[in-house]
Order: sequence, then C-alpha cells, then structure tokens
Amino acid sequence: MKYLIVGLGNIGDEYAATRHNIGFMILDAFAKASNITFTTDRYGDVARTRLKNKQLVLLKPSTYMNLSGNAVRYWKEKENIDTDHILVLVDDIALPFGAIRLKGSGSDAGHNGLKNIAAMLGTQAYPRLRFGIGNDYPKGAQIEYVLGCFTPEQRQELPARIEVACEALKAFCLSGLSFAMCNYNNK
Repeated sequence: MKYLIVGLGNIGDEYAATRHNIGFMILDAFAKASNITFTTDRYGDVARTRLKNKQLVLLKPSTYMNLSGNAVRYWKEKENIDTDHILVLVDDIALPFGAIRLKGSGSDAGHNGLKNIAAMLGTQAYPRLRFGIGNDYPKGAQIEYVLGCFTPEQRQELPARIEVACEALKAFCLSGLSFAMCNYNNK
C-alpha cells in the first residue's frame, strides 16, 4: 500500500519558522526521525520511506499554499495513490496550540491550501491532520498571526507536539484513519 503525506507550507526562508508552515515542520521531523532526506522534484520536495509494509511518499509542495492542489493532484496520479491514502498536514487557527484533529473529510474552513486541494481533487473527502496554532491575535490581524513565528513558550513545546503529530501520521498509515482519530484527536 502506498500513502501520500503532504505537509502544507509556504516556500522561502522568510516563512520557514511561521505558524503557517507547521505542515513542513512535521514532515521535516518525520523525515529526520526516519533518516531520509528530501530531494527537489516536480511541484515540490519529495522523500520516500517505508513504514513496515507501507510505502510513504512525503511531499512539501513548492507551490505557494493557495496552489498546493496542483502538487497533490500530480503526485496522487503519478504514484497511483487512492484519495483515502492521502494525508494533508495543515495549520488550524480554530484549535488551541498543539492540539491535533484528524478528519476524513470536511470543509476547508477558510484555509486556501485546503480549498485548492479540494478543487484539484474534485472532492473534500480526503484525510487531513489539523495542527492547532491557536487564535490569540487582535481583530483584523489573522494574516500577520498565521504568517508570524511561534511564541518562545510555544517554541519550547513545539518539538513534543510535532512528535505527537508524527505518531498520529504513523498510526494513520499503519492502523487507519479511525484508529488514528480515536487515539490522537485532541491529545
């Protein structure tokens, strides 16, 4: 079985440590723990690994966030991966910092990356792991908050929270979405 694990983020050094790039951060941590590296390929940086008898294709799209669907569709088709074997890692302002919520489908909740993926796949029924970044920002400052860096306190907690997200990713591939949801949602 083959899985496509997509971490959403924006390319460029100016975005590297921002809240909006948590998908990239999770994949980077997973790749480091798996002792694999990314190589630049069509529409993004790609790494491959095995998890027991599962093949994983890790993708960090090189398109900007709001065009992520182009990369997802390309790699889904190239690797012949079923939509239910795609997992998109994304930031979520509706969840408190570090909270994780896995879902098999749903709305884009105003997230332009998810909106474009749904448009390119022709469905909103694809699994996603939402990583809470909180919403502690003044009215009208959402963009600055999302594109801002984590607080010093959050940076201290971030490695442990990313590790939980990586474990949830493994559970999704090895035991399925229902198991991962039961064991990792809101943990």
